[in-house]
Amino acid sequence: MLTRRGWALSVGGLLLVLAGRLLGLLELYVLAAGCWALMGTALVFLVTHPADVAARRTLTPHRVQAGDESLVELRLQNRGRRTTPVVELRDPVDGGPRRARLLMAPLPAGAEERAQYRIPTERRGVLSVGPLELRRFDPLALSTRAVVVAPESELVVYPAVEDLLPLPHAPGDDRRGGSRRATAVGAAGEDFYALRPWVMGDDLRQVHWPSTARRDEIMVRQHDVPWQGRATVVLDVRARYHDAESLEQAVSAAASIAVSSGQGGSLLRLITTDGGDTGFGNGPAHLDAVLDQLARIEAGHGELPDLPQTSGAVALVVTADVPAPDLAHLARLGGRPGSLTLVVVAGQSREVPTAAPGTMVLVGRGQPLAPTWNRAMAGAGVMRGVIR
Repeated sequence: MLTRRGWALSVGGLLLVLAGRLLGLLELYVLAAGCWALMGTALVFLVTHPADVAARRTLTPHRVQAGDESLVELRLQNRGRRTTPVVELRDPVDGGPRRARLLMAPLPAGAEERAQYRIPTERRGVLSVGPLELRRFDPLALSTRAVVVAPESELVVYPAVEDLLPLPHAPGDDRRGGSRRATAVGAAGEDFYALRPWVMGDDLRQVHWPSTARRDEIMVRQHDVPWQGRATVVLDVRARYHDAESLEQAVSAAASIAVSSGQGGSLLRLITTDGGDTGFGNGPAHLDAVLDQLARIEAGHGELPDLPQTSGAVALVVTADVPAPDLAHLARLGGRPGSLTLVVVAGQSREVPTAAPGTMVLVGRGQPLAPTWNRAMAGAGVMRGVIR
């Protein structure tokens, strides 16, 4: 592939040929031949002087929250028998105009080199990093040759998370729910309660191998843990009730509620109106799976789900555009009185719901959720307030 300088030299050679024909000067033909000879020499140099470089990319961390940075480290090794020339490394970010450009000094045979750069993030989503391209030039920079030396990597950007109080532990028919204290499943209690399927975060020492062999599914012993809380976060992502700003605010609110409840030890479940359902689970791996789903989610279709009448607290995140029939449907989501917390993202000029079951928290567009949420969780009864 020719560089700009190479194209200029090639076009210059063609112009010299035309001028030589018009003026009848042999010297111009000689100059044109010299230009093309230089181009041929440059191309032959690239073919006969390959750069056998292996590369590996590492993202630390490979999952970040919006607003944080990820450090990208490139490890390069010369696998050839001769010293490499100066090469350029190009690592595009998210397939757009943003890219890292690095120059690597001559690398002796068998030697290794490291390079680093940082990727800032602004909003949630999944960023593709790479593929890493190595470009070599001839000594006159007339031609270049590019080769991919490392594949794409994925950087997952979690939604922005606010510091919230966890959902209250609602009373119910689950003997593991309803206490003010939460502990991990299988982490306490001595009395055998039941066998159940394994979920992410369970202690593998509790696996019941005979039942696992019979059912061809990993089964664990469920001991009587009287302080196990449950929290369900329902996120409305229906496109007809969201714009870009309200969707991001709603996703951030759901992520903040999930993190506060999950880190408090409750079994956590995320349900979205587009059909997503993580199921109940606890532990860092399950919480990462919830945040990963929220990082990738987009506005879609669907309806508010019908939840079974189970114990535990339910937090539903919607916008003020949700119609009254849907709000009436909310009474069936909480399972038991007082177990539903409704978070409404309200526009400045929109009407907001006047009544809803359980606790209602109203937050204005672009405003933080934490102040109103924390007052509602710390107080008793229904808390209504709009931050403007």
